[in-house]
Amino acid sequence: MAQEITSSLVWQWLPQRKADSHKGSYGNLLAVCGSDSFRGAAVLCSLGALRTGCGILTVACTQTVASTVMTHCPEAVLLVCKQSSEGGLYAGDTGQILGKLAKFNALVLGPGLGNTAGTSQIVELLASAAAGHVVLDADALNAVAGLPQLPRPVERTLVLTPHPGEMARLCGLTIAEVNANRESIAAGYARANQCVVVLKGHHTIVAGPDGQVLRNSTGNPGLARGGSGDVLSGMIGSFLAQGLSPLHAAACGVWLHGAAADRTAQRLGQYGMLPQDIFQDLGQLFAENGR
Repeated sequence: MAQEITSSLVWQWLPQRKADSHKGSYGNLLAVCGSDSFRGAAVLCSLGALRTGCGILTVACTQTVASTVMTHCPEAVLLVCKQSSEGGLYAGDTGQILGKLAKFNALVLGPGLGNTAGTSQIVELLASAAAGHVVLDADALNAVAGLPQLPRPVERTLVLTPHPGEMARLCGLTIAEVNANRESIAAGYARANQCVVVLKGHHTIVAGPDGQVLRNSTGNPGLARGGSGDVLSGMIGSFLAQGLSPLHAAACGVWLHGAAADRTAQRLGQYGMLPQDIFQDLGQLFAENGR
């Protein structure tokens, strides 16, 4: 039986910030994201990380994506990489990212990278070499679904954030089969692969490698649009960089993402709300709870 993620648990897991802290106290996160066709994914992932307290965010991306990110997120540090002929990161230019991986507390891979052969190479190489916990989202999930085994950092944890279609590809099942057995499939995959699974959808499931299963009840259909998952991956990466355990980082990200969206829906309606609109309500949640 899954345990409900509650407000009290979330604020218990998220510590208050100390008066004598500095940017280095709140983690160093690397997000490898974006491409010509999906520049907004990098922006939304970055905002998700910055709006949930990450101390330092670095975005590894092409020059085109970097220009877009800086327009919306001047707080981000940029690691500009060469562009492939398909408009994404050039897999042959991952050396400069590898050379800096050791300084990052967490890594987010996937939002907007594009579903290409180059993406598979980038994800496999960087996920295996990461010094911190790793979030695999979107195109990174499509990439690893075609590999014989998950690439994983040494003595660190993978957090996978699939929607039902991506979960079906990872498991070799149909979407209908996944939706019919959401809790058991997420829990079984997490145990078998020693990772954390965030199976998104109505009542998102967060399953850990040791059999823990959490169930979320926040959120609404207003989140059912492109970009919502990019925000969530940035939020989870931020909490990982700040030192939360992978299971708690995922649970806090999922609950806050949905709780903020519920308030946004009250303001703007489920039809009219956009993923970027939840940041106002997310900030209010933090303020009301002394965070």
